[in-house]
Amino acid sequence: MEQSEVNELLPMSASGNHAPAPVISAARPATDSLVPQACPTCGVAPAANGGTAATPSYVYAIGRIEPRFPRPSVEKEFVQAVGRDQTSGLTDRQALQAVLSKRENRYLVRQLCWVMTIEGLETYILVPRDPADISLLVEALRPTPQPWDLDCVIGFRGSIAGPEMCNGLMVPIVAFDQIYSFDRDALIKAIPRPEKTTAKDFAPAAEELFDRIMQMADNAGATDEHRALNYLAVRYPAIYASAADAFGRNASLTAVDVAPSPLSGTRKVVDVIFSYRDRNTDVTEKFFTRVDVTDEFPYLVTKLSPYYNR
Repeated sequence: MEQSEVNELLPMSASGNHAPAPVISAARPATDSLVPQACPTCGVAPAANGGTAATPSYVYAIGRIEPRFPRPSVEKEFVQAVGRDQTSGLTDRQALQAVLSKRENRYLVRQLCWVMTIEGLETYILVPRDPADISLLVEALRPTPQPWDLDCVIGFRGSIAGPEMCNGLMVPIVAFDQIYSFDRDALIKAIPRPEKTTAKDFAPAAEELFDRIMQMADNAGATDEHRALNYLAVRYPAIYASAADAFGRNASLTAVDVAPSPLSGTRKVVDVIFSYRDRNTDVTEKFFTRVDVTDEFPYLVTKLSPYYNR
């Protein structure tokens, strides 16, 4: 498949990187000098013989990332840093972003705990696999967060955090390789619109499909099915064009299903199937695309095309 067949949807920052969202790095457990470290065992399940088996658990999750103070001492240190800075006229969130963005306060970024929430539930604690990627968390911190802000995290899911890591919060640790941050409106505007569809008709169709994917039950971006869906939601504009076309033909989106592909062999490939039912004739039409989810970064195998029940 040509690379050009998959368009980049996520908006880029001025530096050329995807601009991340409100994030804050999770401290490593129980020492006084906590620093972000690579997580070589994150996502690797223990083998029966006591070694480690190469069975990584990948995450491709979409939610919100927020900072937390893991201990009172870190919060007090942050307050002192704010007192040394010029924060007059700033809101608390703007002051947080201004202070943590300064290089001399990077030590605070390493101490903070970064929590990802999905549908309002605390789901993951984030740590960078590479210590240099602590900068992604700083760049992700929004000075004025909005309800429609979103963060996409790609990485490995590890063990449950100990109670000392993030002030008693015990959720899985995700060692991330990449963070993309965006707001839903910017994502929708970045989707190439079909020539025959007006912007007035296209935006609501794209928003509805995106929201349906995000609100699917237990979509924490950790299963192959949800990783494939989240990948398509932010990387493959054809699914939105298909939805707009279906709504224009007076059809309803009735289901979004994911099933193992019959073409799976040594690799894990899934079929993502979109079902639309004609509101007048009650006839259902289906379209599908195949996504390879074998590795950390999913990719498109076949473009969107009609699906016929086997």
